[in-house]
Amino acid sequence: MSDTKKKPLKADKTDKAKKKAQKKIENKRYEKELFKLQLELVKLQAWVTHKGLKVVVLFEGRDAAGKGGVIKRIDQHLNPRICRVAALPAPTERQQSEWYFQRYVPHLPAAGEIVMFDRSWYNRAGVEKVMGFCTDEEYQEFLRSCPEFERMLVRSGIILIKYWFSVSDEEQEHRFQSRLVEPHKRWKLSPMDLESRKRWVEYSKAKDVMFAHTDIKQAPWYVVKSDIKKHARINCISHLLSLIPYDDLTPEPIKLPKREEGIGYVRPPMSDQTFIPDVFP
Repeated sequence: MSDTKKKPLKADKTDKAKKKAQKKIENKRYEKELFKLQLELVKLQAWVTHKGLKVVVLFEGRDAAGKGGVIKRIDQHLNPRICRVAALPAPTERQQSEWYFQRYVPHLPAAGEIVMFDRSWYNRAGVEKVMGFCTDEEYQEFLRSCPEFERMLVRSGIILIKYWFSVSDEEQEHRFQSRLVEPHKRWKLSPMDLESRKRWVEYSKAKDVMFAHTDIKQAPWYVVKSDIKKHARINCISHLLSLIPYDDLTPEPIKLPKREEGIGYVRPPMSDQTFIPDVFP
């Protein structure tokens, strides 16, 4: 018997190569699947209104993780009076002196409404903690009080859904670089984004601590893999629809009534109106 040691088998592909080899959904299929899901969102909207449900969806994650793209696809065909987005700016000096959750409470839904938070009260567990915008006492108090605050929301009848968008450091770097060269995306790259880029590990630690304290039974965290944006959109919307049972309340086909004839009414001449210039065609 030979005592020659066998050479260890080489990995077929590196993690990077595997990522490149991952098959992305084709554009035609993506558009078809997305539109089907958006039709279901319209049905869900009707059900929320009919039943007087109160729905809150939180979208959290690193910068350039794809949260905004998912939010846009969700509310694209929905009634803005029923489904709205809350994206709060930095707190004012007065708001900084208030109870921490106070400025978020006015944005919570009434019966028959859906509110999507593009970042939420979890700013304290992420950017405020990492960037030093809150004291350690304020941070520790948030970790204690946040689960109780969310349990209170759920007990009040609010359906609370929390999504964390997980993006790799390589993909985040790629998206940051694209924002540097594409003029229509430069507004997305704020000084805060540039600073957070240097603190990847600190943000990872903060996220892990946040999950340990706030991944509760009444309002668990759902993680969305977002390295491929189109997959993340389809997967997230599909999951959201699965969390709220709803019936199809699509009305019967509508027959438009005949328009009345303007007998005896003479409209003023078109020359009396001010029209915008024809840039196209």
